[in-house]
Amino acid sequence: MMQPYLLDTCAALWLMADVLPAPALAALAHAHQERSPVYVSPVTAWEIGIMARKGRFRSSYTPQHWFELLVGAPGMAIAEMPAKVLLESQLLPGPINADPADRIIAATAREYGFTVMTRDRALLAYAKEGYLSAVEC
Repeated sequence: MMQPYLLDTCAALWLMADVLPAPALAALAHAHQERSPVYVSPVTAWEIGIMARKGRFRSSYTPQHWFELLVGAPGMAIAEMPAKVLLESQLLPGPINADPADRIIAATAREYGFTVMTRDRALLAYAKEGYLSAVEC
């Protein structure tokens, strides 16, 4: 069975805007075909809320409805975010930036064996160091 994907917020935004690059779309289609869920972290809802508060969320939907549509799509699921993951996000090995969302995404992926789909340079660099499985979108 393939390693499930965890969408970083940028990948979720691109997916919902229908501008996710073709290779990333193909990877998600393959996951769907393999009946492997694609996960979204609750921290993505938090980041969308921050974007909306700052006037940087661009969608015809409210942030709440946008998130409901994202996680309600076939094959999508919300990743668990227990206290253990939050603690681990602050105790990650190796060099990773201080962004709390990136750290939570990384800790979630490490805890559950997910591959992060992202364009975030910090997460991709962290994966290149061997601390995380990630694929660029």
